[in-house]
Amino acid sequence: MSRGIELATGLLEKAKKKGATASDLIMAESDAFSVQVRLGEVEKVTHAQEKRLGLRVFFGKRSAITSTSDLSSDSLNKLLDETCALSQVTAVDEYAGLPPPEDCVKKIPDMDLWDPSARSLSVEEKIILAKETERAALEHDSRMINSEGADFSHDEGRILYANSHGFAGEYAVSSHSLSVSPVAAEPGTGNMQRDYWYSVQRKLARLEPSSLIGQKAAQRTLRRLGAKKIPTQQVPVIFDPEMSAGLLSNLFASVSGSAIYKGASFLIDKLGHQIASPHVTVYDDGTIAGALGSKPFDAEGLPTRKTTVVEKGVLKSYLLDNYSARKLSLVSTGNATRGIGDSPSVGPTNFYLAAGTSSPEEIIRSVSRGLYVIELMGFGVNQVTGDYSRGAVGIWIENGELTYPVEEITIAGNLKQMLMNIEMVGNDLEFRGRIAAPTVKISKMTVAGS
Repeated sequence: MSRGIELATGLLEKAKKKGATASDLIMAESDAFSVQVRLGEVEKVTHAQEKRLGLRVFFGKRSAITSTSDLSSDSLNKLLDETCALSQVTAVDEYAGLPPPEDCVKKIPDMDLWDPSARSLSVEEKIILAKETERAALEHDSRMINSEGADFSHDEGRILYANSHGFAGEYAVSSHSLSVSPVAAEPGTGNMQRDYWYSVQRKLARLEPSSLIGQKAAQRTLRRLGAKKIPTQQVPVIFDPEMSAGLLSNLFASVSGSAIYKGASFLIDKLGHQIASPHVTVYDDGTIAGALGSKPFDAEGLPTRKTTVVEKGVLKSYLLDNYSARKLSLVSTGNATRGIGDSPSVGPTNFYLAAGTSSPEEIIRSVSRGLYVIELMGFGVNQVTGDYSRGAVGIWIENGELTYPVEEITIAGNLKQMLMNIEMVGNDLEFRGRIAAPTVKISKMTVAGS
């Protein structure tokens, strides 16, 4: 038994002796480093270590949660007393409680989530990584004239969860990221544009090379120079993978159990219904080895799994934690997530749109006149009605080719129809975060311009 598990089980046993009917806790420790450089000079270096503990105690259907970063015996005893006192004066919630003990994970799998390689790098070597990334961007083209900086960061941590049912488990995690945001100027006009590129992975060795990240950031920035305005019209719209992932995050918000029971989703009572085109299959899979959203168990000790959310356009499942499952008379999908001082809520693991068969180039060639979206701005999405309206930057498509950049536009539609109007899905799925999607073509949206 690790020292952390021994501390956790001891604290939960004390809660039981004080009359608690159930309790659980989460402990997290992290060791994070970050360096930021700009124009070849170091702007900021940070190194932070942290340990925190969150305790939740139930007295029947009443509960309270508290947290601390002081893990001394005296501090934890005071925390326990405070949590027990608070839990006895909170409102009764009939749906509150821990999951059934038999649902907790029985054997914790090794999911290849931890890599200590960054420890072997000196601070100077980490600084060089950031500098090389920025240099690659600025040296790519003479029009690259400035930078908002480059960043290299890594984080190692350990997550521990235990409850009064007798479950106690922990696992180690790590993440590494490298990014840059360069600025380009259009000769003779003074018009400047910025963009970015990045790589993030559990394993240091899987990061894209600094030269590739810098070059791609430069290319993304240069393609925005010379932007024009266009008149308002209805045309096909293609979302690049970064923007498709944003579109998919709107879907996640609408299939979250908490949104369903609160009446804050356009997908209420839609299980078994066609809610998207047959090209759309969406999974949430927390079992992918080494992926950024993977974990051996969720924030309630339940095993993560692969859930088919949408299959060929048909809504198959909501995503649920224990609380939302009880509210909806369903079963948790192992999607509980939890901040140290918060109650569990529904979160994605690896939530993704399955890859299609078309290359991005084929999708672009299929459009005679339309928009390729490369940036979205604002938060104009109504999850209740599905209404969608966001500021955008893109590249205009003429006769199947990307021609010139466009800006000062808005794209508008409704998520219900947008999902139904997905005509093509790309074969370029890449996991760059917990929510991922390939290139997507929507047959028609309103593009509002000048």
